[in-house]
Amino acid sequence: MDVTTTETLLDERALSKLRWRCRRGLLENDLFIERFFARHASGLTVRQAEALGALMDLSDNDLLDLLLARKEPEGDLARDDVTHLLGLLRATPLTTSQPQKETA
Repeated sequence: MDVTTTETLLDERALSKLRWRCRRGLLENDLFIERFFARHASGLTVRQAEALGALMDLSDNDLLDLLLARKEPEGDLARDDVTHLLGLLRATPLTTSQPQKETA
């Protein structure tokens, strides 16, 4: 695939298929993935979708270890695109919905 193709945004059908493929057995993984899609779905590229697909080939426990930064990608997953996508998946929300406690 050339650079132009990999940087193309996913169309709605491809995005829908990717969402379906990303369904996991562990709730913790699903929470990371749903938060990721909520923030990045409209701007996902073909290359990012391929990196996410590579992560989805992992077992639930191995994926959770990566998402929680207990481990870093190794072997075939030690690629720039996977590392970048993993950073997006790990990112915390920019806003919080919990009220701040006052200190006296």
